[in-house]
Amino acid sequence: MSRRGTAEEKTAKSDPIYRNRLVNMLVNRILKHGKKSLAYQIIYRAMKKIQQKTETNPLSVLRQAIRGVTPDIAVKARRVGGSTHQVPIEIGSTQGKALAIRWLLGASRKRPGRNMVFKFSSELVDAAKEKERIGIDRYISRNKRKGNER
Repeated sequence: MSRRGTAEEKTAKSDPIYRNRLVNMLVNRILKHGKKSLAYQIIYRAMKKIQQKTETNPLSVLRQAIRGVTPDIAVKARRVGGSTHQVPIEIGSTQGKALAIRWLLGASRKRPGRNMVFKFSSELVDAAKEKERIGIDRYISRNKRKGNER
């Protein structure tokens, strides 16, 4: 048994302009090579572009996009006998948000386009409009019967 205590969960700080934790989580995930000011520029310009495209509050579009992409269940590799099975497990809200942010940034990086501002803003708008999550839900429903192997 471990003698160390469990690590306290850190609360994310809010960013200076929007005073929102989600924006700061995005900035920290988009960050590359320690260039935080560039990450802030990308996020803020993307928010302005969202405001111009949708003529609504960009924070509400961001929340709606993350809510639409956030998974309730994730699959985890479990070794049973000689083979490895993908077993679905429930995940918490913070881990789900982190996964959603990672997926949104990955999808926007893969998008063809001019720059990250344009790609990320259009990815957020598309994710906010999309209502259904087909890919992960189908994969999880395929592996539901393996859920009791944990």
